[in-house]
Amino acid sequence: MACVVGACAAPAAPVCTAGESRSVIDQLYFGTARPSGGTVTADQWAEFLGQSVTPRFPQGLTHWPASGQWQGRGGGIVTEGAWVLTLVHADDTAADAAVRAVMADYKSRFDQEAVLRTRSHACTSL
Repeated sequence: MACVVGACAAPAAPVCTAGESRSVIDQLYFGTARPSGGTVTADQWAEFLGQSVTPRFPQGLTHWPASGQWQGRGGGIVTEGAWVLTLVHADDTAADAAVRAVMADYKSRFDQEAVLRTRSHACTSL
């Protein structure tokens, strides 16, 4: 039972050394298939980055194209192109709200059901 309970516990926050800051790494996965047909193009993605992401995260970002798959409601496997975006930012409510706003904007702009978000904590330095 202890193993099961322990598996559900949140990981301990990293202990950062001198010169490092505690940060959050958000990795976001944006599907490109549009319900009305077609896909989010590279030009549309670049425009989205410039209008929605960069103003919220001017300190920097990393992105790349990917291919992914997921299980649909009927049980079948669905494959589609995707964009992956990595943001490293302060662990605060303002940055969290900015990430959520980016996700909401993409869903609204490109008629998407979801954007997958994974979060981890790290020590960072420049």
